[in-house]
Amino acid sequence: MVEIFLRTLPFFVIIGLGYWAGRSRFFTEEATAYLTKFVFYFALSAMLFRFAATLPFAEIFNARLVAGYLLGTMAVYLLATLVAWLRGLDVPTAAVEAQCAAIGNVGFLGLPMLALLLTEAAIGPVMLVLAVDLVVFSSLIVILIHAGHDGRLTLSTFRLIGRGLVKNPMIVSISAGLLWSTLQIPVPAPLNDFLTILGGAATPGALFAIGASLASKSAERVQVAAWLSFCKLVIHPACVAIVLLWLIPIESFPATVAIAAAALPVAGNAYMLAAHYGVAPHRASAAILLSTVASILTFPIVIAWLSAL
Repeated sequence: MVEIFLRTLPFFVIIGLGYWAGRSRFFTEEATAYLTKFVFYFALSAMLFRFAATLPFAEIFNARLVAGYLLGTMAVYLLATLVAWLRGLDVPTAAVEAQCAAIGNVGFLGLPMLALLLTEAAIGPVMLVLAVDLVVFSSLIVILIHAGHDGRLTLSTFRLIGRGLVKNPMIVSISAGLLWSTLQIPVPAPLNDFLTILGGAATPGALFAIGASLASKSAERVQVAAWLSFCKLVIHPACVAIVLLWLIPIESFPATVAIAAAALPVAGNAYMLAAHYGVAPHRASAAILLSTVASILTFPIVIAWLSAL
């Protein structure tokens, strides 16, 4: 347990360094936004494309993992929605809370951290988890918010979702890499070196950007944030573990990666969506901040438990 904590500690120290830079205004919010753009559009995209392009599609795609992770995530999503409904919340607010409870920071934190902790073999399962989060749940929250506001769904809502998916650099880079791999085009050495160097900036850049962005997050509505953090850090990995270890059992390694991904703190895009639509941004902000801090302890516990299986 201590060894695993010490292995994960450097990641959170870089997040803490970013938080200090943002809190002290050494990194302004504008600087943080541009660093996040660099990581999102260039560094992470290069990392994703390189791995997708150099791995056979058959080694990446795992239908049972996709089904199991989707089922486990939907379980905690529905639980959070039920609790929100019992508290009398409207549909858009319940959708934001469910998003916080079920969707983790897989792109910015999980991808680089799990690749280093569990070796680069973890990239394939992580990409599948990321694809489920982006395609299914990022679309679902937009549908629910629009349906809650307008009382109905229109064609423009689905156009908006389609444009968002097509413009998402993570989806584009994964799709382009898988197409490259399917066509069995060799990756030239200069291109591979370019992608390796650029992708190498993903880990420190993403972690620093997470910390700097946390500096602008508030800790309002702490009770709600604590519940959502508990859902994300404890209930979500537990649900995914139950499905992938017992209900739809898969091989040990991809199951470990998916459960570890489920144990990550609340994703930053939950706040961006909440702020964009003006739906409960403060509780999303608090959930991100609280879950990220708490994950310093909870994530190593999950990894230690998975190592003992």
